[in-house]
Amino acid sequence: MPKILGLEGTAWNLSAAVVDEKDVIAETTATYMPTTGGIHPREAAQHHASHIAKVVKETLKICGKDIDAVAFSQGPGLGPCLRTVATAARALALSMEVPLIGVNHCIAHIEVGRWKTKACDPVTLYVSGANSQVLAYRAGRYRVFGETLDIGIGNALDKFARFAGLPHPGGPKVEELAKKATRYTPLPYTVKGMDFSFSGLTTAAQEALKSSTLQDVCHSFQETAFAMLVEVTERAVAHTGKNEVLLAGGVGANVRLREMLALMCEDRGIEFYAPEKRFMGDNGAMIAYLGLLMYKSGYRTAIEDSKANPNFRPDDAEVMWR
Repeated sequence: MPKILGLEGTAWNLSAAVVDEKDVIAETTATYMPTTGGIHPREAAQHHASHIAKVVKETLKICGKDIDAVAFSQGPGLGPCLRTVATAARALALSMEVPLIGVNHCIAHIEVGRWKTKACDPVTLYVSGANSQVLAYRAGRYRVFGETLDIGIGNALDKFARFAGLPHPGGPKVEELAKKATRYTPLPYTVKGMDFSFSGLTTAAQEALKSSTLQDVCHSFQETAFAMLVEVTERAVAHTGKNEVLLAGGVGANVRLREMLALMCEDRGIEFYAPEKRFMGDNGAMIAYLGLLMYKSGYRTAIEDSKANPNFRPDDAEVMWR
C-alpha cells in the first residue's frame, strides 16, 4: 500500500502529512500568524522556510521514511510561499529517491472532502481566502460553473474585519458577532449569471458601520454573501443534474454557511456533505491524498516542470483518477 508525503504551504498554514489509502498516518502543522493586518507573502514564506524542516522531521518521525512519493501544492497560492515549499519538496524527493508530484490545491480540497465523506460525484462549493468557486467533474476535468469576479469570500470577510478593528483571521470573529445581531441591514447582492462579486459588498458593509451596529453588519454580511454562494451552487446542481453538494475550503467551517447549504439541499431532496473541520482549512493531508490518487494513476512531475504556479486553475488540471 503506497504512502505519500504531502506538503502544503500556499498561504498562512504550513503542513506536512503522510497518508495511505486508509487514513492519515501523521500530520504536523506550523501556522504563520501576522502581528498586524493580513497575510504578508514574504513574511509567510520566511516563516515556512524557518519551520519546514522541523515540520517534515516531526511527521516522518511518526511514520518512518518509507515513502513512495512526495506531493506538494504547485498552486494556486502566494508565489513566495509556493516557491519555498516547492523547493523543499524537490529536495526531499531527490534525497529520498522517490517521485515528485505537483498537485492543484483547489482539487485537493475537493478530493479530501470526497475521501472523508460519502460524497461520490458532487457539485462542490469551494470557499477559502483567495478562492470562491462552484465546481463539478465532467469529461476528465473539474469544470468551474461559477466563481468570484474579484476577491474570495474569505479575503472579503478578512478585509471587512480588519476595517472593523477585528484581529486576523476575521471570518471566525465575524461569525461570532453575527450571532448577536438583532436586525438585517440591506447590502448589495451581486450575482452576475453564474458568477458573484464581493468587493462592493465589502465596501458597503464598511459604510454600514456608520449607522448600524457591528453585530448587525456582521450578520448582514454573512447572510448576503452566503445567499449569493448558495444561489449559484443551486443553479449548478440544476444544470448538472447531480444529487450531491460538497462544501470545501476554510470558510466552509462557518456554521451558518453549512446551515444554508443544508437547507437548500433538503428542499431539493439531495445530499449535503462537509468533512470534519480539520480537513476544511489548508492541510497537508489533502495534498498527500491527492498525490496518492495521482501517483496510482501514473502521474509524475519532472523537476523541470515543478515550478510554482500561483494561478493554477482547477480546470487546467487533467483528472485521470476518476
